[in-house]
Amino acid sequence: MAAILLIFLLMLSFPSMNAGSPPSPGYWPSTKFRPMSFHYAFKSLWGFSHQSVDQNALTIWLDRTSGSGFKSDRPFRSGYFGASIKVHPGYTAGVITAFYLSNSEVHPGFHDEVDIEFLGTTFGKPYTLQTNVYIRGSGDGEIIGREMKFHLWFDPTQDFHHYAIFWSPKEIIFLVDDVPIRRYQRKSDATFPLRPMWLYGSIWDASSWATEDGKYKADYNYQPFVAKFTDFKAGGCSAYSSPRCRPVSASPHRSGRLTMQQYKAMKWVQRYHLVYDYCKDHKRNHALTPECWN
Repeated sequence: MAAILLIFLLMLSFPSMNAGSPPSPGYWPSTKFRPMSFHYAFKSLWGFSHQSVDQNALTIWLDRTSGSGFKSDRPFRSGYFGASIKVHPGYTAGVITAFYLSNSEVHPGFHDEVDIEFLGTTFGKPYTLQTNVYIRGSGDGEIIGREMKFHLWFDPTQDFHHYAIFWSPKEIIFLVDDVPIRRYQRKSDATFPLRPMWLYGSIWDASSWATEDGKYKADYNYQPFVAKFTDFKAGGCSAYSSPRCRPVSASPHRSGRLTMQQYKAMKWVQRYHLVYDYCKDHKRNHALTPECWN
């Protein structure tokens, strides 16, 4: 019994294996793109009275009357898309802050989408960062999501952190502070978004599903729920670029292939901070997500 107690005390004396930050990725793609003015690159889409811009920092908020959203002026067919974001602290159940690519307005009911979403939470529980990919209507009607969810290694309510989507004709890479956290490969045309998309951001009420599958709803006694965006970056091939436009890279390699150091950092995140992977969910019908077994 004394030996067991000693082992327990020793475990408390040392930090856990997943304490601290991920290994350095060795490459910082966000530094390769210049920040853009919000008014230069984006336009307000809805909830105009629930957003403000101050020295290129955009604030959007949700209350019981409305949320808010914005959209890039140009569509893209590939590129790097990033922003530094700070989300609301405290009780935020049911509230989603999103930064994503989509073509839903030009392909309603049959659209593509690539998401970074902060799923609101209750007191004492961390935010969940959800990444997702929809292809040709899999986000319409019968939803076929490709979610991977993370609890971050920092508190996203305390400071700005940089979140990005790298989308090339071969793969999609999600990054947090330049650390790759997920790689989604093009294994077939049927399971990969290939049509041009716009860059969006929003805050809205998704009480029906956002927090523990809808168990906890938005509580407007805590309104307004505020999200802040700054350091907007978008670079790559727009839908109007020459066919010779070369996709940008998320690594030092022109091919875009991640380095071993970047893979090491991504594996660390997935080992210690991944909390859901759709491919490992045995309740899912993976005949609908063939990339899981191809």
